[in-house]
Amino acid sequence: MHWLQHYWYRITPLHLILFPISLVFRLLVALRRELYRNGILTSHQLLLPVIVVGNISVGGTGKTPLTLALAQQLTERGWHPLIVSRGYGRKTSSPQPVNLSSTTAQVGDEPLLMAQRDICPVWVGVDRVATARAALQAHPQCDVVLCDDGLQHYRLQRDVEIAVIDGARGFGNGLMLPAGPLREPVSRLQTVDAVVVNGGDAAKSEELLAGHPAQYAMRLTGAVFYNLLNPGQVATPADFNNPTADFHKSNIHAVAGIGHPQRYFQHLETLGVPFTPHAFPDHHPYRAADLSFTDCDAILLTEKDAVKCAAFADARYWVLRVDAQIDPALTDHILRKIAPHGHQTA
Repeated sequence: MHWLQHYWYRITPLHLILFPISLVFRLLVALRRELYRNGILTSHQLLLPVIVVGNISVGGTGKTPLTLALAQQLTERGWHPLIVSRGYGRKTSSPQPVNLSSTTAQVGDEPLLMAQRDICPVWVGVDRVATARAALQAHPQCDVVLCDDGLQHYRLQRDVEIAVIDGARGFGNGLMLPAGPLREPVSRLQTVDAVVVNGGDAAKSEELLAGHPAQYAMRLTGAVFYNLLNPGQVATPADFNNPTADFHKSNIHAVAGIGHPQRYFQHLETLGVPFTPHAFPDHHPYRAADLSFTDCDAILLTEKDAVKCAAFADARYWVLRVDAQIDPALTDHILRKIAPHGHQTA
C-alpha cells in the first residue's frame, strides 16, 4: 500500500487500471453504509454519549492529537472521558486497557502515545462496541466515549461525528482507494457534525469543504524536545544550534514514520533545526538497525515513533512533543450535541 501513495496525489497511466477498482470499492463502501442505515447490519448504542473522531482519507491528518485535545478540554469542563481505539498493528484483537507497561505490539503505537499523556483511560480492541463496554465496566466513572479513528466503524452508534482533513494536502486526486487516498467519497463530509481542518489556509479550506456549516481550524504546535531516556531533560531548537549549549549537536537526523512525514520535517524547518530527514512508512516497526546512522549526534523523533524506539534508544534520542490547538467553539458545539444526555458541565 505504501508504494501506492505516490499515485494518490496525481493522475498517471496506472490509473487506467486503478480507477475501475476504485469504482468497485466505492460501490462496496456505499452498500455497507446502506446495510447499517437500514438495519440489515446491526449497530449498537451505548448508554453514554459517543464522539467519533476520524477521516475520509488514508494517512495522517491529525486525528490522535485532536482526540487528546478534546479529551483534555472535556476533562476541564467536568466530564470524564474514555478513549477507545482499534490499536493498529497490534498482535491481538480482544479488548484490553493501555497502560505505561504496555508495548506497541500489544496495543499499537497511537494508543500507547495517548495513554502516556495520562488524561483519561485508553482501551483498544478491534470491536469498538465490545471494547467500550469492557472499559466502562472497569471505569464506571467515565461518562463520555471518544472513539479514535472510528468514522467507518458503523457497528458503534455515535452522537457526534468529527472528520479531520489535511488542510495542505486536501483529498489528493479526489479518487477512492486504491486509485486515490479516499476511504469514503468527499460527499460523506456533508453528513458529519463537524469538520476540523488541520493547517492550510482559509481559502483552501473553503474550497475543500464547500461551505460545510460546522468548520473548525486546528494547528499542531510544539517547540520543546525531551530526551527519550531521560524525559526530564528538555531542549529547545536553539539548543541544537547553539555551540555553547551543553548538548549542542552538529550532526542531526530526523525520523518520521507517520502518515505525512513531510509535515514533521517542515515543522522542524520552521523551528530552525538543521537535520537530515529519514521518512519511514506509517506505523513502521523500528529496529535499532533502522536508525544506525553514521556521523550522528542526535536523532529527532515524533512521539508516535518514540514509543517504538524506547527499547533500544540511547542518549542521542530526542522527542518533539506536539499538541493540537483547536477552536474552543468546537468543544462548545460538541457539548450542545451531547446535552440531551443530561450531564451538567462546570
